[in-house]
Amino acid sequence: MKRQIPAPRDLAPLLRFEKPQVARKQRRLDAALTIEDLRALAKRRTPKAAFDYTDGSAEAELSIARARRAFQDIEFRPAILRDVSEVSTGWQVLGGPVSMPFGIAPTGFTRMMHTEGEYAGCRAAGRAGIPFSLSTMGTASIEDVAQANPHGRNWFQLYVWKDRDRSMALVERAARAGFDTLLITVDVPVAGARLRDRRNGMTVPPTLTAATVADALLHPRWWIDFLTTEPLAFASLDRWPGTVAELLDTMFDPTVTLSDLAWIRDRWPGKVVVKGVQTLADARAVVEVGVDGIVLSNHGGRQLDRAPVPFHLLPSVAAELGTDIEIILDTGITSGADIIAAIALGARFTLIGRAYLYGLMAGGGAGVDRAITILSEQVERTMRLLGVSSLEELTPQHVTQLTALIPCQPATSPAANW
Repeated sequence: MKRQIPAPRDLAPLLRFEKPQVARKQRRLDAALTIEDLRALAKRRTPKAAFDYTDGSAEAELSIARARRAFQDIEFRPAILRDVSEVSTGWQVLGGPVSMPFGIAPTGFTRMMHTEGEYAGCRAAGRAGIPFSLSTMGTASIEDVAQANPHGRNWFQLYVWKDRDRSMALVERAARAGFDTLLITVDVPVAGARLRDRRNGMTVPPTLTAATVADALLHPRWWIDFLTTEPLAFASLDRWPGTVAELLDTMFDPTVTLSDLAWIRDRWPGKVVVKGVQTLADARAVVEVGVDGIVLSNHGGRQLDRAPVPFHLLPSVAAELGTDIEIILDTGITSGADIIAAIALGARFTLIGRAYLYGLMAGGGAGVDRAITILSEQVERTMRLLGVSSLEELTPQHVTQLTALIPCQPATSPAANW
């Protein structure tokens, strides 16, 4: 080989220096390429009690692990030689447009994760053209969310309380504020055993112990924000000195039935969706009540441990009820590929909870923007690699569910309906 000393003009095209990013927070967020990267950032920047409340689930945390495993255990079947130069990632969901097939799920305690809380979430959702769901247990009021996201789609999530008048007062406030969809959560007759929260003494406002004070030294920015902004409280409730589980058990009504669901439906002017459906039989029952949609969900694994995996339930529900109702899926979603798999198997839409909160804890509003961007890029790339240019082209033929988690003895009738 003949060697020579390269001339500077020959080197110039081969060398490209990255433009330095002055803003440290944005530099950290830009370096996060996955939701798991955002989770790692969030864990470093957030006190243990707040992070564990977001990250944890019930008892042995098997439900959430299995839900995530279900998404890992799929095989895509791509089509080649398709024109995917242009990709459409939006369509109509519950009577309105969405730019992506996912929205932000209702989450409680949100300003505990980061002081911007629901304000960051709803503004980011509005910018992205996706719905934002406000929880009954939210730390921003219905009216404040409507004001912060005046042109976006806001949904309200309702827990049915023992005090029906208080429940309906919230529903009426949401309707007056222009929220277009009511999500009625039905899987909380009692609180799940969220052991991380019990060990951390999770309360609103936070309980200060020797451990939390020591943890504060590791997260000074979080504590500065916490101590210098509006006191943390449930925006729709009175202040509560106990744990989250104690609050749920005190307030929420274990006697709620289908007749209560119909009663609420008749008093809401917009779309009604039932969140927490975990069997085909229950999906049939709520369809008969006349609601507009269901969310196949086990509450992110935060209620019944060893609950059904929503993604496994999706094909049978979609096959029987997909023309009668809009099906939404949550629990275990950590990537855009998960979202596309759900749409292919019959979901109309998906909701992200932890994925959004990891971004919030990692960087406030900018972190939520980053989480949405990561998922959006993954959605579009997965569609292109599958050879589809619109959500309508996705079918069950694009996804194979592998069988790592299947019953040893498949259920027989009538239990087969479950």
